[in-house]
Parts: sequence; C-alpha cells; structure tokens
Amino acid sequence: MEKELFLLRGLPGSGKSTLAKSLVEHDFLICEADKYFMTSGEYKFDATELKDAHEYCRKMVETYMQVSLINDQFYRRIVVSNTFTQKWEMDAYYQLAEKYGYRVYSLIVENRHGGVNEHGVPQETVTKMRDRFEIKL
Repeated sequence: MEKELFLLRGLPGSGKSTLAKSLVEHDFLICEADKYFMTSGEYKFDATELKDAHEYCRKMVETYMQVSLINDQFYRRIVVSNTFTQKWEMDAYYQLAEKYGYRVYSLIVENRHGGVNEHGVPQETVTKMRDRFEIKL
C-alpha cells in the first residue's frame, strides 16, 4: 500500500474537518493548525500565534512521516486540514511528501451545504480568504 498525504483546502465551514474524519481511522492522523489552539477541549484562537500553529501542524506531519520510515505500517495515510488559500502554504507539505515518499492529493472542499464555521471566523475574514483563494489545475 502506497503512503498518502491528503491536503484538504477550503474556507472555514466548508467541511474540511468532517471530510478528514472520513479519510482516516484515527483523529490523531488529522493534522490541523486549529489543534494548536485547543486548550482543555476549548478552542482559544490567538492570531499572534498563527505562524506557530502552522509550524506545529507541519512538525506533526514530519514526525509521522519519520516514524513511517522506521515502521512502514504506521502513518500510511495522513490528512492535513487547513484553509490553504494560497499555493505557497502547501509547499512545505509537498516537500515533506517528496522527502518521505508520500503521494499527495490536494482536495478543495466547497461549502455547498451551508455549513457554519465552528471557530466563529468573522464573515469579512472569510470573504478576504475567498478572494485570495488560488487554484492551480
């Protein structure tokens, strides 16, 4: 079985986390910058720590990939669920995938079900994210 990395992209409320749960058996295989802001089961976002949150997510992915080199039965499928509104935001994951032998799937999750973002991102922020969303086909 081939090693796979899924990069789920989309605006807040699109269903990225829901889709992520259907792609892997265990929640710990879902890496999200949002997990950095979880404290005792409560989401506490701090925009000043956003860079740290994304680095935390990237490091989680790399740790899993390193473990897969030691035992190839572990971490064969990893999901990263972040907004990834711009291509460069995924570059580090493409580099990790190449380094550790993962096939990458980039999936755009659209909010066609009227989902509401769980983290209360203001509509003006969501609009800005939508306006800068890059797609490379």
